[in-house]
Amino acid sequence: MNKYIVEFIGTFFLVLTIGLTVLAGGTGVIPPLAIGAALMVMIFAGGHVSGAHFNPAVTLAVWMRGRCDAKDVVPYWVSQIAGAVVAALAVKFLRPSASPTAMNPAVGPALLAEFLFTFALAWVVLNAATAKANSGNSFYGLAIGMTVMTGAFAVGDISGGVFNPAVAVGISVLGLSSWSNIWIYLLANLAGGATAAAAFKAVNPADV
Repeated sequence: MNKYIVEFIGTFFLVLTIGLTVLAGGTGVIPPLAIGAALMVMIFAGGHVSGAHFNPAVTLAVWMRGRCDAKDVVPYWVSQIAGAVVAALAVKFLRPSASPTAMNPAVGPALLAEFLFTFALAWVVLNAATAKANSGNSFYGLAIGMTVMTGAFAVGDISGGVFNPAVAVGISVLGLSSWSNIWIYLLANLAGGATAAAAFKAVNPADV
Protein backbone atom coordinates (compact mmCIF):
# COMPACT_ATOMS: atom_id res chain seq x y z
CA MET A 1 0.00 0.00 0.00
CA ASN A 2 2.86 2.41 0.74
CA LYS A 3 3.93 2.24 -2.90
CA TYR A 4 0.49 3.27 -4.08
CA ILE A 5 0.34 6.17 -1.62
CA VAL A 6 3.68 7.45 -2.89
CA GLU A 7 2.48 7.18 -6.50
CA PHE A 8 -0.64 9.16 -5.56
CA ILE A 9 1.35 11.88 -3.78
CA GLY A 10 3.95 12.29 -6.51
CA THR A 11 1.39 12.47 -9.30
CA PHE A 12 -0.72 14.84 -7.22
CA PHE A 13 2.07 17.40 -6.88
CA LEU A 14 3.08 17.05 -10.50
CA VAL A 15 -0.44 17.83 -11.74
CA LEU A 16 -0.95 20.47 -9.05
CA THR A 17 2.15 22.29 -10.29
CA ILE A 18 1.03 22.02 -13.90
CA GLY A 19 -2.42 23.36 -13.12
CA LEU A 20 -1.34 26.22 -10.90
CA THR A 21 1.45 27.49 -13.15
CA VAL A 22 -0.55 27.22 -16.37
CA LEU A 23 -3.76 28.70 -14.96
CA ALA A 24 -1.77 31.53 -13.45
CA GLY A 25 -0.85 32.53 -16.97
CA GLY A 26 2.76 31.49 -16.67
CA THR A 27 4.61 31.88 -19.95
CA GLY A 28 8.07 31.32 -21.32
CA VAL A 29 10.40 29.36 -19.07
CA ILE A 30 8.28 29.33 -15.90
CA PRO A 31 5.89 26.39 -16.42
CA PRO A 32 8.46 23.95 -17.89
CA LEU A 33 10.98 24.77 -15.16
CA ALA A 34 8.40 24.42 -12.39
CA ILE A 35 7.00 21.20 -13.80
CA GLY A 36 10.40 19.61 -14.33
CA ALA A 37 11.50 20.64 -10.84
CA ALA A 38 8.31 19.30 -9.25
CA LEU A 39 8.81 15.94 -10.93
CA MET A 40 12.48 15.85 -9.95
CA VAL A 41 11.90 16.46 -6.25
CA MET A 42 9.00 14.04 -6.07
CA ILE A 43 11.18 11.36 -7.69
CA PHE A 44 13.94 11.96 -5.16
CA ALA A 45 11.35 11.82 -2.37
CA GLY A 46 9.55 8.67 -3.46
CA GLY A 47 11.94 6.69 -5.60
CA HIS A 48 13.09 4.46 -2.76
CA VAL A 49 9.51 3.40 -2.00
CA SER A 50 7.69 2.97 -5.31
CA GLY A 51 10.25 3.67 -8.00
CA ALA A 52 8.55 7.06 -8.46
CA HIS A 53 6.82 6.43 -11.77
CA PHE A 54 4.00 9.00 -11.43
CA ASN A 55 3.05 8.13 -15.00
CA PRO A 56 1.15 5.11 -16.41
CA ALA A 57 3.39 5.10 -19.50
CA VAL A 58 6.48 4.83 -17.30
CA THR A 59 4.86 2.06 -15.26
CA LEU A 60 4.15 0.19 -18.49
CA ALA A 61 7.76 0.60 -19.63
CA VAL A 62 9.21 -0.48 -16.29
CA TRP A 63 6.89 -3.50 -16.19
CA MET A 64 7.87 -4.52 -19.73
CA ARG A 65 11.52 -4.10 -18.76
CA GLY A 66 10.94 -6.48 -15.83
CA ARG A 67 11.36 -4.10 -12.89
CA CYS A 68 7.70 -3.79 -11.85
CA ASP A 69 5.54 -6.69 -10.68
CA ALA A 70 2.49 -7.36 -12.84
CA LYS A 71 0.29 -7.17 -9.75
CA ASP A 72 1.36 -3.56 -9.22
CA VAL A 73 0.62 -2.21 -12.70
CA VAL A 74 -3.11 -1.55 -12.36
CA PRO A 75 -2.88 -0.28 -8.74
CA TYR A 76 -0.11 2.09 -9.85
CA TRP A 77 -2.28 3.36 -12.70
CA VAL A 78 -5.26 3.83 -10.37
CA SER A 79 -3.12 5.69 -7.82
CA GLN A 80 -1.59 7.93 -10.49
CA ILE A 81 -4.91 8.82 -12.10
CA ALA A 82 -6.54 9.39 -8.69
CA GLY A 83 -3.68 11.72 -7.74
CA ALA A 84 -4.14 13.64 -10.99
CA VAL A 85 -7.90 14.03 -10.51
CA VAL A 86 -7.60 15.17 -6.88
CA ALA A 87 -4.87 17.64 -7.89
CA ALA A 88 -7.10 19.06 -10.62
CA LEU A 89 -9.89 19.56 -8.09
CA ALA A 90 -7.44 21.26 -5.71
CA VAL A 91 -6.33 23.61 -8.50
CA LYS A 92 -9.95 24.51 -9.20
CA PHE A 93 -10.40 25.34 -5.52
CA LEU A 94 -7.18 27.38 -5.34
CA ARG A 95 -7.89 29.28 -8.57
CA PRO A 96 -11.69 29.46 -8.71
CA SER A 97 -11.76 32.45 -11.05
CA ALA A 98 -9.51 30.90 -13.70
CA SER A 99 -11.10 30.42 -17.13
CA PRO A 100 -8.92 27.95 -19.01
CA THR A 101 -8.98 27.65 -22.75
CA ALA A 102 -8.86 24.07 -23.99
CA MET A 103 -6.03 23.14 -26.33
CA ASN A 104 -6.95 22.12 -29.84
CA PRO A 105 -3.81 20.44 -31.19
CA ALA A 106 -3.42 19.16 -34.72
CA VAL A 107 -3.80 15.41 -34.39
CA GLY A 108 -0.83 14.21 -36.46
CA PRO A 109 1.82 16.51 -35.00
CA ALA A 110 0.45 16.01 -31.47
CA LEU A 111 0.58 12.22 -31.78
CA LEU A 112 4.18 12.30 -33.02
CA ALA A 113 5.33 14.89 -30.46
CA GLU A 114 3.78 12.98 -27.56
CA PHE A 115 5.14 9.65 -28.79
CA LEU A 116 8.68 10.95 -29.23
CA PHE A 117 9.03 12.67 -25.89
CA THR A 118 7.25 9.94 -23.94
CA PHE A 119 9.71 7.56 -25.55
CA ALA A 120 12.53 9.88 -24.45
CA LEU A 121 11.14 10.06 -20.92
CA ALA A 122 10.71 6.31 -20.53
CA TRP A 123 14.12 5.70 -22.17
CA VAL A 124 15.79 7.98 -19.63
CA VAL A 125 13.89 6.35 -16.74
CA LEU A 126 14.92 2.85 -17.82
CA ASN A 127 18.56 3.74 -18.39
CA ALA A 128 19.09 6.15 -15.50
CA ALA A 129 16.98 4.47 -12.83
CA THR A 130 16.83 0.75 -13.67
CA ALA A 131 20.00 -0.18 -15.58
CA LYS A 132 22.50 -2.27 -13.63
CA ALA A 133 25.35 0.00 -14.63
CA ASN A 134 23.63 2.94 -12.92
CA SER A 135 22.48 1.07 -9.83
CA GLY A 136 22.43 3.28 -6.75
CA ASN A 137 23.11 6.49 -8.63
CA SER A 138 21.99 9.83 -7.22
CA PHE A 139 21.24 11.69 -10.46
CA TYR A 140 18.23 9.87 -11.88
CA GLY A 141 15.66 12.32 -10.49
CA LEU A 142 17.41 15.26 -12.12
CA ALA A 143 17.76 13.40 -15.42
CA ILE A 144 14.06 12.49 -15.52
CA GLY A 145 12.84 15.93 -14.46
CA MET A 146 15.00 17.62 -17.07
CA THR A 147 13.70 15.28 -19.77
CA VAL A 148 10.15 16.45 -19.07
CA MET A 149 11.32 20.06 -18.95
CA THR A 150 13.08 19.65 -22.29
CA GLY A 151 10.01 18.09 -23.87
CA ALA A 152 7.79 20.87 -22.57
CA PHE A 153 10.07 23.49 -24.12
CA ALA A 154 10.37 21.58 -27.39
CA VAL A 155 6.78 20.57 -28.15
CA GLY A 156 4.60 22.29 -25.56
CA ASP A 157 3.15 24.50 -28.26
CA ILE A 158 2.43 21.47 -30.47
CA SER A 159 0.83 18.97 -28.11
CA GLY A 160 0.78 20.62 -24.70
CA GLY A 161 3.82 18.63 -23.57
CA VAL A 162 1.86 16.02 -21.61
CA PHE A 163 3.89 12.76 -21.95
CA ASN A 164 1.75 11.15 -19.25
CA PRO A 165 -1.77 9.63 -19.41
CA ALA A 166 -2.47 10.65 -15.79
CA VAL A 167 -1.55 14.24 -16.59
CA ALA A 168 -3.83 14.00 -19.63
CA VAL A 169 -6.71 13.11 -17.31
CA GLY A 170 -5.80 15.94 -14.94
CA ILE A 171 -5.67 18.63 -17.59
CA SER A 172 -8.94 17.35 -19.04
CA VAL A 173 -10.61 17.74 -15.64
CA LEU A 174 -9.17 21.27 -15.48
CA GLY A 175 -10.49 22.16 -18.92
CA LEU A 176 -6.99 22.76 -20.31
CA SER A 177 -7.60 19.99 -22.82
CA SER A 178 -10.83 18.71 -24.32
CA TRP A 179 -11.92 15.22 -23.30
CA SER A 180 -12.33 14.49 -27.00
CA ASN A 181 -8.54 14.73 -27.36
CA ILE A 182 -7.59 12.39 -24.53
CA TRP A 183 -7.17 9.45 -26.90
CA ILE A 184 -4.23 11.27 -28.47
CA TYR A 185 -2.32 11.21 -25.19
CA LEU A 186 -3.37 7.72 -24.14
CA LEU A 187 -2.32 6.22 -27.47
CA ALA A 188 0.89 8.18 -28.02
CA ASN A 189 2.10 8.03 -24.41
CA LEU A 190 1.51 4.32 -23.89
CA ALA A 191 3.01 3.54 -27.29
CA GLY A 192 6.05 5.67 -26.46
CA GLY A 193 6.57 3.90 -23.14
CA ALA A 194 6.19 0.45 -24.69
CA THR A 195 8.56 1.27 -27.53
CA ALA A 196 11.18 2.59 -25.10
CA ALA A 197 10.99 -0.66 -23.13
CA ALA A 198 11.44 -2.70 -26.31
CA ALA A 199 14.40 -0.53 -27.33
CA PHE A 200 16.00 -0.83 -23.90
CA LYS A 201 15.74 -4.61 -23.97
CA ALA A 202 17.16 -4.74 -27.49
CA VAL A 203 20.13 -2.56 -26.59
CA ASN A 204 20.72 -4.15 -23.17
CA PRO A 205 19.91 -7.86 -23.65
CA ALA A 206 22.04 -8.92 -20.68
CA ASP A 207 20.51 -6.37 -18.29
CA VAL A 208 17.71 -8.45 -16.80
